[in-house]
Amino acid sequence: MLYEGVLKKMQTEIGSPIQYYMLFANDFLNVNQVINKELRIHFLKYQCLHCGEDKPIYRQGFCKNCFFDIPSAGDWIMRPELSTAHLDQEDRNLDYEKKVQLQPHIVYLANSSSVKVGVTRKSQVPTRWIDQGAHEAIEIVEVPNRYLAGITEVALKEYVSDKTNWRKMLKNDVLDENLSEWRTKLKSHIPKEVLPYYLTESIETQLEFPVLKYPTKVKSLNLDKTPKYQGTLVGIKGQYLIFEDDTVFNVRSNEGYYVSVQVG
Repeated sequence: MLYEGVLKKMQTEIGSPIQYYMLFANDFLNVNQVINKELRIHFLKYQCLHCGEDKPIYRQGFCKNCFFDIPSAGDWIMRPELSTAHLDQEDRNLDYEKKVQLQPHIVYLANSSSVKVGVTRKSQVPTRWIDQGAHEAIEIVEVPNRYLAGITEVALKEYVSDKTNWRKMLKNDVLDENLSEWRTKLKSHIPKEVLPYYLTESIETQLEFPVLKYPTKVKSLNLDKTPKYQGTLVGIKGQYLIFEDDTVFNVRSNEGYYVSVQVG
């Protein structure tokens, strides 16, 4: 089977294990079904996710011009504490920013390599945790806008990391953490204006990834340097494809790359 199109973040479906889908313009691939099979990935061109032009991808699937222009790539995406829609202040497009920022957000703890704090829209639970390769996660607060989530994350990352060690996550080199205990310990460090939104009850979510074999020494596939690659798929974790030769491929970080994917 041959699939062709622009890479986008894999879509996921909660299950035991999690189901992964690569979506193309006129087709889709359930990636779980091709585990233990050989895949050939061939980089053909760029296709910016906004303008659609064949320009080098700068960040987040966008060419450089689009990245610095479109509202969906504003600084507040990566740094929620910079959100200003709740003040009626525009960054790039106030209508868009209100739509995204002024909705319920969750601050959570997740464990993908060790305990970390993060922010996501409520509508993205548990997708965000899956994308990070977290095998367990727990919610701390549910707030009405992105700004409050952002300042909570800033306060808590003084005590726990806000980053995932992706190499440890992929090797399944994971510390055993009690997220409920961490959640209780961190409560006293939540900003005063956010404390009313603290969730009095929260249950850990456990996640199972479809992996037959974890890599021992991670080698990351770079399509710009290696436009053609073939290998046997042995697992999927986070947004990574894991191959038998310890090569890993981050689908999300290659958004905007137009490829062919051949199975078998």
